[in-house]
Amino acid sequence: MPSLFDPIQLGAIHAPNRILMAPLTRGRATRSHVPTPVMADYYAQRASAGLIITEATGISQQGLGWAYAPGLWTDEQVEGWKPVVEAVHKAGGRIAAQLWHMGRLVHPDFIGGEAPVAASANTAPGTVRTYPAEESGEIKRPYAQARPLRVDEIPGLLDDYARAAQNAIRAGFDGVQVHAANGYLIDTFLRDNSNFRDDDYGGSIPNRIRLLREVTQRVADTVGGDRTGVRLSPNGEVQGVNDSNPAPLFEAAAAALDAIGIAFLEMREPRATGTRGKPDHPPVHPGMRKVFKGPLILNSDYHLDDAQAALDAGEADAIAYGRTFLANPDLPRRLREGLPLNEQREEFFYIGGAEGYSDYPAAA
Repeated sequence: MPSLFDPIQLGAIHAPNRILMAPLTRGRATRSHVPTPVMADYYAQRASAGLIITEATGISQQGLGWAYAPGLWTDEQVEGWKPVVEAVHKAGGRIAAQLWHMGRLVHPDFIGGEAPVAASANTAPGTVRTYPAEESGEIKRPYAQARPLRVDEIPGLLDDYARAAQNAIRAGFDGVQVHAANGYLIDTFLRDNSNFRDDDYGGSIPNRIRLLREVTQRVADTVGGDRTGVRLSPNGEVQGVNDSNPAPLFEAAAAALDAIGIAFLEMREPRATGTRGKPDHPPVHPGMRKVFKGPLILNSDYHLDDAQAALDAGEADAIAYGRTFLANPDLPRRLREGLPLNEQREEFFYIGGAEGYSDYPAAA
């Protein structure tokens, strides 16, 4: 069986090891969602990953509602990403851009007071970070009720995904990943507690996976299926989104992605020992594994031994590490040599500058 330290081919991308850097929302771009120089430092430091998947990156202003997150819909944003990608490549790494539409998790503050869009009219639980209000400095506000995305808006949405994917290639990225997980726009279409539509995008499982299939096909047609990945979150509630019968839903989604011929499928699937949510049903990935024949990547609280065990059992082809990679820029070396890990500083996860971002030390 392969080792975590063996190479793997992810479509057109040759990864020298099976330790991937999972996408991690960080918030170091400008208010115009333009990448900044410190982001080049951060990603280049982590170039030893088999593949870096960037922080979630907005495909449009309608789809981006996170303070200081980057985008890929303007020329200025593309130019901002170029030195980031170049720094990763100079350090010997490979990097894919994660394409993000936040759906109902976009606060109206970001879109001129308009309502966010989702599969159906509903509201996400909790609060979202917005830019500080001048009078109070408050940066968290409750989510607003979303409106249903109209069918006649879907062609424009597909255009947004295609433009962002094309812009990623212009910026030099090795590939892209469609973010279809974690309660964002596509995930609200997939799951039955957030999709109440009675048109071709609601009701049956084939209808609920339709938007995922159409978005992924359009992105694959734009940049090549061999440079297109997808992220799903099949196991349990996340940001208020869940499904009453996830196994057949996500198996159908995996089969549809296999038919498109994407480069890899990466999944956030919390386990019983998880630190960011626990599952409310058995793992779904074994059924998905039977129908998705491409590289399958698991993610959520893996260490060295259990990650290698997943490869040994044939459950996955690679493992994506999130917060562990955030705090350990040289994670593959640390895992290989059994070196201690840096402590994560959560207060700097989502906003700030170099502190808690690009100042984590490599091992001596």
